[in-house]
Amino acid sequence: MMKGGRNLGAAKEGVSHWWLQRLTAVALVPLSVWFVASLLVVAESPDPFRVADWLSSPASALLLVALIIALFWHAKLGFQVVVEDYVHTKWLKYALLIGNNFFCVLAALACVLAVLKLHMFSIVSGV
Repeated sequence: MMKGGRNLGAAKEGVSHWWLQRLTAVALVPLSVWFVASLLVVAESPDPFRVADWLSSPASALLLVALIIALFWHAKLGFQVVVEDYVHTKWLKYALLIGNNFFCVLAALACVLAVLKLHMFSIVSGV
Protein backbone atom coordinates (compact mmCIF):
# COMPACT_ATOMS: atom_id res chain seq x y z
CA MET A 1 0.00 0.00 0.00
CA MET A 2 1.33 3.41 -0.99
CA LYS A 3 1.51 6.18 1.64
CA GLY A 4 1.09 9.51 -0.13
CA GLY A 5 1.92 10.82 -3.57
CA ARG A 6 5.22 11.05 -5.34
CA ASN A 7 4.71 14.55 -6.79
CA LEU A 8 5.01 13.19 -10.31
CA GLY A 9 1.69 14.14 -11.86
CA ALA A 10 0.33 12.82 -15.14
CA ALA A 11 3.40 13.62 -17.22
CA LYS A 12 5.89 12.64 -14.48
CA GLU A 13 7.69 15.98 -14.80
CA GLY A 14 5.24 18.65 -13.68
CA VAL A 15 7.06 19.69 -10.52
CA SER A 16 10.44 20.18 -12.21
CA HIS A 17 8.79 22.15 -15.02
CA TRP A 18 7.03 24.35 -12.47
CA TRP A 19 10.28 24.95 -10.55
CA LEU A 20 12.24 25.75 -13.72
CA GLN A 21 9.65 28.30 -14.75
CA ARG A 22 9.80 29.95 -11.31
CA LEU A 23 13.60 29.88 -11.33
CA THR A 24 13.79 31.60 -14.71
CA ALA A 25 11.20 34.15 -13.56
CA VAL A 26 13.25 34.96 -10.48
CA ALA A 27 16.42 35.26 -12.60
CA LEU A 28 14.65 37.58 -15.04
CA VAL A 29 13.76 40.15 -12.37
CA PRO A 30 17.27 41.40 -11.49
CA LEU A 31 18.56 40.83 -15.03
CA SER A 32 15.72 42.91 -16.50
CA VAL A 33 16.24 45.70 -13.97
CA TRP A 34 19.96 45.72 -14.77
CA PHE A 35 19.27 45.75 -18.53
CA VAL A 36 16.77 48.62 -18.39
CA ALA A 37 19.01 50.67 -16.08
CA SER A 38 22.04 50.06 -18.31
CA LEU A 39 20.07 50.87 -21.42
CA LEU A 40 18.88 54.16 -19.94
CA VAL A 41 22.44 55.15 -19.09
CA VAL A 42 23.73 54.19 -22.54
CA ALA A 43 20.79 55.77 -24.39
CA GLU A 44 21.24 59.19 -22.78
CA SER A 45 24.64 59.56 -24.42
CA PRO A 46 24.74 61.25 -27.84
CA ASP A 47 27.73 59.05 -28.80
CA PRO A 48 26.59 55.98 -30.83
CA PHE A 49 29.75 54.11 -29.88
CA ARG A 50 28.66 54.12 -26.25
CA VAL A 51 26.77 50.85 -26.85
CA ALA A 52 29.93 49.24 -28.22
CA ASP A 53 31.82 50.50 -25.20
CA TRP A 54 29.13 49.09 -22.92
CA LEU A 55 29.28 45.68 -24.62
CA SER A 56 33.07 45.59 -24.52
CA SER A 57 32.81 44.99 -20.79
CA PRO A 58 32.86 41.25 -20.06
CA ALA A 59 30.38 41.73 -17.21
CA SER A 60 27.84 43.46 -19.47
CA ALA A 61 28.18 40.85 -22.21
CA LEU A 62 27.88 37.99 -19.70
CA LEU A 63 24.81 39.48 -18.00
CA LEU A 64 23.19 40.14 -21.38
CA VAL A 65 23.78 36.53 -22.44
CA ALA A 66 22.31 35.35 -19.12
CA LEU A 67 19.26 37.56 -19.72
CA ILE A 68 18.78 36.14 -23.21
CA ILE A 69 19.06 32.52 -22.05
CA ALA A 70 16.69 33.03 -19.11
CA LEU A 71 14.22 34.94 -21.28
CA PHE A 72 13.97 32.33 -24.03
CA TRP A 73 13.95 29.42 -21.59
CA HIS A 74 11.12 31.03 -19.64
CA ALA A 75 9.21 31.74 -22.87
CA LYS A 76 9.67 28.14 -24.04
CA LEU A 77 8.35 26.76 -20.76
CA GLY A 78 5.39 29.13 -20.70
CA PHE A 79 4.32 28.47 -24.29
CA GLN A 80 4.72 24.74 -23.73
CA VAL A 81 2.24 24.86 -20.84
CA VAL A 82 -0.28 26.81 -22.92
CA VAL A 83 -0.03 24.34 -25.82
CA GLU A 84 -0.25 21.28 -23.58
CA ASP A 85 -3.29 22.67 -21.76
CA TYR A 86 -5.32 24.13 -24.62
CA VAL A 87 -4.38 22.37 -27.88
CA HIS A 88 -6.20 19.06 -28.10
CA THR A 89 -5.42 18.01 -31.67
CA LYS A 90 -2.51 15.61 -31.29
CA TRP A 91 -0.58 16.44 -34.49
CA LEU A 92 -1.02 20.19 -33.97
CA LYS A 93 0.10 19.94 -30.35
CA TYR A 94 3.30 18.11 -31.29
CA ALA A 95 3.96 20.43 -34.23
CA LEU A 96 3.61 23.48 -31.97
CA LEU A 97 5.82 21.98 -29.27
CA ILE A 98 8.55 21.11 -31.79
CA GLY A 99 8.24 24.55 -33.39
CA ASN A 100 8.43 26.18 -29.97
CA ASN A 101 11.65 24.33 -29.17
CA PHE A 102 13.24 25.18 -32.51
CA PHE A 103 12.20 28.83 -32.37
CA CYS A 104 13.41 29.40 -28.82
CA VAL A 105 16.75 27.66 -29.37
CA LEU A 106 17.43 29.38 -32.71
CA ALA A 107 16.36 32.82 -31.49
CA ALA A 108 18.45 32.50 -28.31
CA LEU A 109 21.48 31.36 -30.35
CA ALA A 110 21.05 34.26 -32.77
CA CYS A 111 20.85 36.76 -29.91
CA VAL A 112 23.83 35.27 -28.07
CA LEU A 113 25.91 35.25 -31.26
CA ALA A 114 24.98 38.89 -31.89
CA VAL A 115 26.07 39.87 -28.38
CA LEU A 116 29.33 37.93 -28.74
CA LYS A 117 29.99 39.45 -32.16
CA LEU A 118 29.44 42.97 -30.83
CA HIS A 119 31.54 42.16 -27.77
CA MET A 120 34.43 40.81 -29.87
CA PHE A 121 34.14 43.73 -32.34
CA SER A 122 34.40 46.18 -29.47
CA ILE A 123 37.51 44.44 -28.15
CA VAL A 124 39.22 44.17 -31.55
CA SER A 125 38.41 47.71 -32.66
CA GLY A 126 39.47 49.16 -29.32
CA VAL A 127 36.29 51.17 -28.95
